Amino acid sequence: MAEVSSEGSAPTGGRSRLLALLLAMAMFVLVVDTSLMNVSIAAVVRDLDTTVSGVQSAIALEALVSAAFIIIGGKVGDLIGRKRAYVLGLLGYATGAVAMTLAQGLTAIIIFWAVIGGLGAALLLPAMQSLIHGNFAGAERKQAYALVGAAAAIAAAVGPLLGGFITTFLSWRLGFALEVLIIGAVLCGLRLVHDVPYLGPRRVDVLGSVLSVVGMGSVVLGILVWQEGGEAVGALVVTGVVALGLLAVWLIRCRRRGRAALLDAGLFESPWFRLGISAQLLQQTALGGTMIALPIYLQMVLEYSALLAGLSLAPLSLTMFAVALVAGRRAGRRRPATVIRVGFLLLVIGNAVLIATVPRADFGWALILPLALVGAGFGLLVSQLNAYTLGPMSEERASEAAGVNSAAGSFGLSLGLALAGAVMLATLATTFTAEARASSVLAPGDQERVAAALEHDAEVMSNTGLGALLADEPPAAREEVLRINTVARPPALQAALLVPLVAGVLGLLLSFPMTRLRDPEQSGAAETALG
Repeated sequence: MAEVSSEGSAPTGGRSRLLALLLAMAMFVLVVDTSLMNVSIAAVVRDLDTTVSGVQSAIALEALVSAAFIIIGGKVGDLIGRKRAYVLGLLGYATGAVAMTLAQGLTAIIIFWAVIGGLGAALLLPAMQSLIHGNFAGAERKQAYALVGAAAAIAAAVGPLLGGFITTFLSWRLGFALEVLIIGAVLCGLRLVHDVPYLGPRRVDVLGSVLSVVGMGSVVLGILVWQEGGEAVGALVVTGVVALGLLAVWLIRCRRRGRAALLDAGLFESPWFRLGISAQLLQQTALGGTMIALPIYLQMVLEYSALLAGLSLAPLSLTMFAVALVAGRRAGRRRPATVIRVGFLLLVIGNAVLIATVPRADFGWALILPLALVGAGFGLLVSQLNAYTLGPMSEERASEAAGVNSAAGSFGLSLGLALAGAVMLATLATTFTAEARASSVLAPGDQERVAAALEHDAEVMSNTGLGALLADEPPAAREEVLRINTVARPPALQAALLVPLVAGVLGLLLSFPMTRLRDPEQSGAAETALG
């Protein structure tokens, strides 16, 4: 894929440093946005009079839309221009942030933040990769990628703390308003960005695009429908799996006939690429499952404020940042596949200890050791996976390979968010129903009423909120329901944490064939490793 600048030479000196800073600011907003949402769940539920499952579904849907459309977003950028796609992506994300600032109900969040914001991310990430590649050269390009990567790591580390502070002492809406201001500042620097035209085939692969969206979308949507107690879950998941299978067949057929397709199936001839994107998907599945289950538990079970929830998650996020930074600087001293294996091993051990600790944890800092282990595992994986996956790719395939890598990560994140949330709520409903029916305090009629309510709409609710709803009930019945609620929630979190644990185990198994391969020869494509 040949790329040239159509708007003059790339910026140099101070202009290039300013452009790199603006691109880093855009990446910071992309990463910190979900952190703000996660630690603000309790406040959003309370202020909008909605449910935890509804907000969790919106978070998973945003990641899903980004994953489903990110490959298409890269192709759209090829056709309309990378700079234009970059601008449209920023505007889409700004629309979502404005909606969060002004929203009065969950519907607005779903439409504007989850769908339009997700589409914005799908346009923005591939365009940003191509623009960095085309606007910088040599050492400046490496520095730009390093700065943007550092911005993503910093956002992951400080996001829960920043979001918790703003939500607790000011308003969760202010955090999203600040995102709008940052995006506005980034847009003010557009004159520094030189477009990077695409000179490859311009044919639109309609069938491949449809199969891609239907495949990834249906799998995660099926899990979200299951979480909400809807029907046709199996049909949605099967539809998604079939569509992804047909997409693979279609891409292979296009390659054999020399036809332009949504993406080149030849990318998957590289064993490093196949194993790398699989590991990326599993790592992001684990991350999504961890970062949806723990904030819900801390805010709804321990009844922490957003700030305390963010502080409780600090061992994970700060360890992840520190380990990624150190491992990145020492890259080359250890085989990447070996570092990846250790990362998945720490992820498995940390989650196993976390699951065992949860029933005994009366406060967030009791989880500090397992969270630090999980964070260290994520840090090692973040430092190596992109370079391992994209390093062997030629310059010609760099942008397309990076788009597929980002799509695998986004799909894994949305899968982890949806699956962990669904497992948590399903386990809560099952445990609550069993405890209610076995109760010697609740009358038979109350037992059935409580069981029916939970089966219809499982919900994670604090004892304080539940007590307010039961204010008119007899004291004995109210205390019994609160007891059942207290008993039911730790197993629900433990079940949800099985999602990142299983993803970690699968990643650990995947690391064995990775170590059996010789280390790949690194090309310049490794520098395109974003997201």
